Amino acid sequence: FSIVESRRHTGVSRDTLKATASALASAFDRRNLERKKGSRERMLLASSTFRHSRGASSIRRSPSSSLRWFSASSSSPTSSSSPGDDDDEDTSSSSSETTNNENKDTDAPPADIPPPTTATATATAETTKSEEEDGLEKKLRPLEVVKELDRHIVGQGDAKRSVAIAMRNRWRRRQLPEDLIKEVTPRNVLMIGPTGCGKTEVARRMAALGDAPFIKVEATKFTEVGYHGRDVDQIIRDLMDISMNLTRKKFTEKRREEAKALVEDRILDILTGPASQKRDRDSFKHMLRDGLLDDTEIEVDVPEGGPGGDKAGGMFSIGGDQNNPNVAAMADFLNRMGGGGGPGGSKKSPPTERKKMPISEARDVILDIELDRLLENVDLKKESVTAVEESGIVFIDEIDKICSSRDFMSKSADASAEGVQRDLLPLIEGTTISTKYGNVNTDYILFVASGAFHAVKPSDMLPELQGRLPIRVELNGLTEDDLYKILTEPVANLVRQQIELIGTEKVKLEFEDDAIREIARMAALLNRTVENIGARRLHTVMERIMESLSFEAAEMEEGSVIKVDKDLVKQRLSDVLVASDLSKYIL
Repeated sequence: FSIVESRRHTGVSRDTLKATASALASAFDRRNLERKKGSRERMLLASSTFRHSRGASSIRRSPSSSLRWFSASSSSPTSSSSPGDDDDEDTSSSSSETTNNENKDTDAPPADIPPPTTATATATAETTKSEEEDGLEKKLRPLEVVKELDRHIVGQGDAKRSVAIAMRNRWRRRQLPEDLIKEVTPRNVLMIGPTGCGKTEVARRMAALGDAPFIKVEATKFTEVGYHGRDVDQIIRDLMDISMNLTRKKFTEKRREEAKALVEDRILDILTGPASQKRDRDSFKHMLRDGLLDDTEIEVDVPEGGPGGDKAGGMFSIGGDQNNPNVAAMADFLNRMGGGGGPGGSKKSPPTERKKMPISEARDVILDIELDRLLENVDLKKESVTAVEESGIVFIDEIDKICSSRDFMSKSADASAEGVQRDLLPLIEGTTISTKYGNVNTDYILFVASGAFHAVKPSDMLPELQGRLPIRVELNGLTEDDLYKILTEPVANLVRQQIELIGTEKVKLEFEDDAIREIARMAALLNRTVENIGARRLHTVMERIMESLSFEAAEMEEGSVIKVDKDLVKQRLSDVLVASDLSKYIL
């Protein structure tokens, strides 16, 4: 039967197939003879090897013993039988009986546990979802959000409250009845304020709180449709890539413990064989967990390109933009055809290659393989699309740079100006974008736009775009007191960063309070006299003060103490102030 089927599919001559079948039958017979000898010989071999090596981490074996040791790595209960139909049934039934008897005496590994019923799986999924909703409910309370933002951002209370309300409304929308949930859309936010006052940081911290897909884009990077450059649809495609990574990471963490148990079982199968006795497996399991086998080399079948690799980087590679859904679909189709052997081939069985590696390295490799195998039952694309549509956040920075003043009647020829505003209108209002993961609806994505609006006014934007950003928040410029708080209050403030950096050289750095206040005063003065760049001015001032100290710290003795006082700050910044004063009189 095998010869007839192989000839029908391959077209190879009958004599060649007969020779191949005979060789395979002989190989199967030899393997069955080795299995009938029992596992006692392998245990004696292992005991003698470890007795001679006295627990050494490096185990050397002869080629023949290595073959017997790792013979199970390429066998399975179904492939270790003889070619005959009757023999297959007898061997498979005896193997199943042995396995069942062993499972009665021992705790079965997670892989042998029967799958739960549909009702049980549904109940478990609902319980997990309700637990996540409860945690999210406590996490997204407006007061909690504001407290968390206060740990990293100084001032800007109005912006924090608006962001907290927008996040809470997203959670509230998910609790509404089905007939009303589609009618409630997010209230998009427009933040107005000078540069360096915390607009971007507020949005970034907001996304981290809700574990939502978040992307920050610059409005000036996009061009009007029809011009060379990136159109605004690319924002959603990039957001989908981020969501895919977040979804994969989330499901990977949920199944990591299950995968670890499967890794141990798979290594034991390679060492002792799938149908080994309980006593043999227990002996090897103890040695494996004690680390005695970490340097033992085993052969592992690894997918080509490594486990968890990008599917697009498979056997076939197509030029062009990989974010184009048509190009991505064609590449996926060709890789499936190459990996599965035809239209009916499964993309879940990519080509593999056998590698020899120590068990200490094989653990991580097999863990990735098992995680990929567990994730095959999860529709990651669907989950990612749902996450973007329900929880996605898009932060569009520098939106004022694509506005032109209405005071001038001349029309701008800039491809990144008013045309981009027109392209943003359907995206913010709600449309369907085609991505390589599927179609994404933008009706319920939260859009947060920000701009300094120095040269133009918010009213210079298209009226339709203004209407799609109904919540307007004005952020205040930073004062001297705000700059002092930025230096002292946040968890990772600049002063602490410098102290920890110098501490790596075994040198203690101390800042006096007068010095910190002088740094804030100098930064505020430079913002008024030169250019107002907000909190970013503190980086300029701090690096100017620490320039020589950082250079000399590596040459100091361990335990040395460096004190930064008010006089040192004035001395380091004296030339900066003089230069700024003179620059006013240069034409």
